[in-house]
Amino acid sequence: MSGRAFAPLPTPLTAEGRPRRTGVEIELGGLSEAQVAEICAGHLGGTAAQKDSAIWAVTGTPLGPLKVYLDTALREADKTALRDAALKLGREVIPVEIVTEPLDRDGLIALDGLRAALRAAGAVGSGGGLFFGFGVHLNIEIASDAAADVVRPLLSYALLEDWLREANPIDQTRRVLPFTAPYATALVRALIVLGPEAGLPAVMDAYLEHAASRNHGLDMLPIFAHLHPDMIAPALSEATTARPAFHFRLPDCRIDAADWSLDHEWRRWRTVERVAARPALLSELATAWTEEHGPVTLTRGHWARAAGALLAHHDLDDAGS
Repeated sequence: MSGRAFAPLPTPLTAEGRPRRTGVEIELGGLSEAQVAEICAGHLGGTAAQKDSAIWAVTGTPLGPLKVYLDTALREADKTALRDAALKLGREVIPVEIVTEPLDRDGLIALDGLRAALRAAGAVGSGGGLFFGFGVHLNIEIASDAAADVVRPLLSYALLEDWLREANPIDQTRRVLPFTAPYATALVRALIVLGPEAGLPAVMDAYLEHAASRNHGLDMLPIFAHLHPDMIAPALSEATTARPAFHFRLPDCRIDAADWSLDHEWRRWRTVERVAARPALLSELATAWTEEHGPVTLTRGHWARAAGALLAHHDLDDAGS
């Protein structure tokens, strides 16, 4: 793999001075949990062990422990014949998920090396079936608890989301299924008004008003639950694990495509943080977005192309398709 793979973020270290880490969740089809677990153990080194009919663990790998399971709430239900029958019936459309511990750059590179082995064994991604809305989630550790290290990347993502979606279109199935809904323009407008120096409580209020769901391309609820649990708890209607990480849910899983990689998705997030680290560019994008949209937003496509042109002007469009 190229030495440029998983290039560092603009702020590569935490406030404590250690490298920021990223947890990864990969959804795929075409293989059973057992097959995926055995491939992980065989490729990385380690031992695969079945914990339940739908749950496997891979231990002793250089990446730390991996979880491999059917991505459905049914796996957590009490073990009954009915539950196991439902899992069996659902295997055709329920993805198998690989979940890692937070990884450093070497860990991300090693995990990316699994792609060929899984693909050779028959793994399929988002385009593998009519109902295969499979994705890759990156949980990127925040640089610090300071408001700026949370608010600026959020504002950057909100301004760039239309470009991210147009430059790398997500699979049609995931567009239909309610897993990665785009932010409402009302939220983008509110974040622009608040600005990159806004305090977290005001930003959280705006987010909860317009995007109080886990099903967005960038899910901020885990961060908010970590930083301000008392403020966020009353607004949560579904399970949310508090953690100091951006939950980047937008990417498809295209593991059956030879030219796809986790680094491709990493570069998309890195673009978000590179823009967040440039106050003048963030302001330029915010001004252009406001001028483009006016009081009513009629189309997102024109802004996507305008944002791409601004990124290209600043040599920041390397995450395009």
